[in-house]
Amino acid sequence: MLFATSKKFRQFVLCLNPRILTLAQSWRIFGFTFVLLQARGVLPAIFALPAGYGDMAIGATATLVALKLANPSHRNLFILWQVLGIADLVLAVSLGTTARLLSPHGPSMVTMTVLPLSLVPTFLVPLFLIFHGICITQAKAWEAASGD
Repeated sequence: MLFATSKKFRQFVLCLNPRILTLAQSWRIFGFTFVLLQARGVLPAIFALPAGYGDMAIGATATLVALKLANPSHRNLFILWQVLGIADLVLAVSLGTTARLLSPHGPSMVTMTVLPLSLVPTFLVPLFLIFHGICITQAKAWEAASGD
């Protein structure tokens, strides 16, 4: 809301370095935790495997994307990677909220409601979505600035 109503806030957000915002996605490499918890029978596979492997893929490629693709000459690939990161988060949230319906006899999602894992859906997912959104907005500006 503040982004839409405050020009100064919007300017501040759009001056954030897209390389740093993309590098922050490296933390998603810790998605392997979901896979390990699934292997121990703590999280349902219907959630843990797609969310875990998706996060690991985004986290493992974040440094390369930040260093090589976060510039106007690679904006389309940069935007594609950001969209894939958003898709992974949306899929994970969707599967997490419907896991009990999709796999009624498997492990529950209760582990995700207790610290420290409760920080993932309540803090990290929204933060990473915001970072992806900022990067896409900045990359769209690169397109306008370069005249393509």
